[in-house]
Amino acid sequence: MLNNMRKREEWLQKTWVVWAGALLCCALWGSAFPCIKIGYKLFEIEASDTAGQILFAGCRFTLAGIFSILLGSIPEKKILRPTKDAAGPILVLSMLQTVIQYLFFYIGLAHTSGVKASIIEAVNVFVAILIASILFRQEKLTIRKLAGCAIGFAGVVLINLSGLNLEMSFLGEGFILLSTVAYAFSSVFLKRFSVKYNPVMLSGYQFVIGGIFMIAAGILTGGEIRTISLQGAGMLLYLAMLSAVAYSLWGILLKYNPVSKVTVFGFMNPVFGVILSALLLGEREQAAGWVSVISLVLVCVGIYVVNSGKRE
Repeated sequence: MLNNMRKREEWLQKTWVVWAGALLCCALWGSAFPCIKIGYKLFEIEASDTAGQILFAGCRFTLAGIFSILLGSIPEKKILRPTKDAAGPILVLSMLQTVIQYLFFYIGLAHTSGVKASIIEAVNVFVAILIASILFRQEKLTIRKLAGCAIGFAGVVLINLSGLNLEMSFLGEGFILLSTVAYAFSSVFLKRFSVKYNPVMLSGYQFVIGGIFMIAAGILTGGEIRTISLQGAGMLLYLAMLSAVAYSLWGILLKYNPVSKVTVFGFMNPVFGVILSALLLGEREQAAGWVSVISLVLVCVGIYVVNSGKRE
């Protein structure tokens, strides 16, 4: 048993496994940007309908939690059930990862541009590494890690450079930043809690609790879903499944690797978002040309620099 656990741990710490797993997560999360927009159209949710968007997100995350629990139950050959002492960690993750992050994100996005939101969201990589290193001392903060983050962040800024301005507001950019801080804390806490608890179980139940909370918040603030179609239901199921797979896999990678080694791949989210938006929404201007190529190179170099040090 111990040998099998050790082999699994060593396998999940292999560089190619971390890269493949983290890039899959980022590709799935990147696809959420255009797919959410498509979902809004299919369900006829207007851009100004924040309550409807929160209700839509709540449905998505509740389903994501159910999918996570079912997927995690297959290898265990029984339904994943949290123990009584897991209630606290699940509630903490639910508030940080699902409720606080997305409430601030949706409200902030209504008061700022997608370009600014993408850049500010990328700050979560810095915040997560600082929290893991300084507050929780889960790893060492090194010049190499800071340099890699700076290079990766430069790539994110470059790919979003067109349409960028310096106007700021608390309800817009301020709320997006708070959303980013909540997500960074959730990554660090997920690694901390995963030492004792199954990360897939934590992901599943925090999604269910957070999703139900957001459904209630959406309904109480006047949100409603007026149109239901087969295509819309299919898109909602896809969004739920991508959250279940990506966050559960992300949690497994965080369990066996330093926070910096995994979270640095978060710089790929806006890159995938731009590329997939170009393919799915026809927004080809920003994804085409040498700027996107240089941005992708910078992000990849940043990820390599952070991952090139000795194993901690």
